[in-house]
Amino acid sequence: MAARPTWQGHLKLSLVTCPVALFTATTSTNDVRFHLINPETNNRIRMVPTDPDTGPVERSDLVRGYEVSKDEYVLFDDADFDKVRLESTKTISIDKFVDETEIDRLFWDDPFFVVPEKGAGVEAFAVIRDAMKKQGKVALGCLVLRGKERQLALEVRGKGLVAYTLRAHEEVRDAEDYFGDIPTVKADPDMVEIAARIIGQKEADFDASDFKDRYDDALREMIKSKTKGGKGTVDVAEPDDTNVIDLMAALRSSLKGSAAPAKAPGKKAPTKTETKKAAPKKKAAA
Repeated sequence: MAARPTWQGHLKLSLVTCPVALFTATTSTNDVRFHLINPETNNRIRMVPTDPDTGPVERSDLVRGYEVSKDEYVLFDDADFDKVRLESTKTISIDKFVDETEIDRLFWDDPFFVVPEKGAGVEAFAVIRDAMKKQGKVALGCLVLRGKERQLALEVRGKGLVAYTLRAHEEVRDAEDYFGDIPTVKADPDMVEIAARIIGQKEADFDASDFKDRYDDALREMIKSKTKGGKGTVDVAEPDDTNVIDLMAALRSSLKGSAAPAKAPGKKAPTKTETKKAAPKKKAAA
């Protein structure tokens, strides 16, 4: 079954517009999920909306409220939210173009596939896409998504575009608040050199398929074990901190251990001379 779009509207570059749809580019369907269970009855717990004065209420009858003072709320229903309409509610308007390297990686957030709707707008989409590809730039725009206006970074990918929501400036904490208290330590140049050689031995091409969620795998194994009546305990010892005294020894051992494993020793191929010696003697003719 085809995925449902997260958002539908228009992509706009100056006076050129085209209808597009956004689809979430990631999925969590393979995650291990749990429910809250009452161990006394083995029943799944149901979260029932409850008014402290009148008791359980229907979720469909509820509205949202903003607390302006203690226990005092301004109420909003769906119609109120519909009245708050910006251009970015239904249009991704490209405001500027920047180099990808100008965007701090702390600001990149969720990715979405941007797909043109079938019809006459496909050609306009192709024009915007190919122009972006020719210029080699990332487009910036805004979009109201899930009740919040987010800045978007759009880049060309194949026949479509990928839009990344960008975190707002106030959402990203100042690294200096956390790194400021790190002591200033001048690392031993010899140790740095060995560590650099270890890094060099571990260089590889990035392949997303190499990563497997081993925690989820361990949970599935535990679920399987518990289903059969076992305990399914998984214990992994935590590594000890490396003391400064044995840091050089640890680096040297790591350098040896990270080297390419030697091939298992096999039988040495015999030389011609050895082969001649090993050949059986012919019996004398009778």
